[in-house]
Amino acid sequence: MVSVKESQRKRGKAIHRETGKTFYYATRLLPERIREQTYVLYGFFRIADEVVDGDNEIESESQATQLETLRRGALGEIPAENPVVEAFTEIKQREGIPDDEVNAFIDAMLADIDTDRYETFEDLRGYMRGSAAAVGNMMMSIMDVDNPEVARRHAMALGEAFQLTNFIRDVDEDITELDRVYLPMETLDRYDVTVDELRRGECSPGFRDAVRFELHRAEQLYRTGVRGIEYLPRDCQFGVLLAAVLYAEHHRLIRAQEFDVLTSRPSLSRRRKLLMIARTWWHWRRLHDPVAVFERVSAVPSDETTRTDLVEDRDHGIPLTD
Repeated sequence: MVSVKESQRKRGKAIHRETGKTFYYATRLLPERIREQTYVLYGFFRIADEVVDGDNEIESESQATQLETLRRGALGEIPAENPVVEAFTEIKQREGIPDDEVNAFIDAMLADIDTDRYETFEDLRGYMRGSAAAVGNMMMSIMDVDNPEVARRHAMALGEAFQLTNFIRDVDEDITELDRVYLPMETLDRYDVTVDELRRGECSPGFRDAVRFELHRAEQLYRTGVRGIEYLPRDCQFGVLLAAVLYAEHHRLIRAQEFDVLTSRPSLSRRRKLLMIARTWWHWRRLHDPVAVFERVSAVPSDETTRTDLVEDRDHGIPLTD
């Protein structure tokens, strides 16, 4: 197990607890052998994210310089200036996290400086390769997966699913505070939704349909991701499954408020999180099958339900996604 200094551990854990409340619950149920490393990884991700989103007064050139310094520190090219980044560098070296994954992540953060719209889902997916899929790949490195080539596609899909849930949940916050729109413009155009309507917080019928469509897309990714949990070490499977259940639970709230994420941001209460943890654990003890438990507990509809909804979309001229 990688040794993490107490100051590094406390700082990484504090960042995780304060900024990643949903994932924090799941992280606490990961095995002790990777729990501290996970706190450090998440702390590193948030430090990079704060460079871009934390202070709107910083000029883009300065943000890019800070991110490049962070990249070099993370890759071990220069001494790290932050204890969490120092710990991340140690973990990267000992666990064999590829340079490509660090570079993909930092490149995505750099894209946030001057990219505020994504025309197609494939464009957005290019961004998520660094912002989400790379995170899943780094987590696999510290888990010590037996067959990473088989598990990688699923880990990347699950990371993308988490990211899409965040994008859908945070539409109002992203447009109001950052003037960013992460929903693909092709989806908004298909439903006659304009960026100005988002700025004004107008939850039109078209916007509700756009959110519904993107939920379907995210839920397809959840299914692909969850099917790969069985390839993870046994002691890591429940924690990852629980993270998927908790993130997907936002979809239940979004449907309950009729896809209106502009006037009310869906947020899981502590009570609801604890309830989902208990339900997931009860089914896990009985079944020990990630897919079966996810189907019984999560807010993601069954394949058959989604297939019916997608056929309805197609009949309205909306192409089915992969």
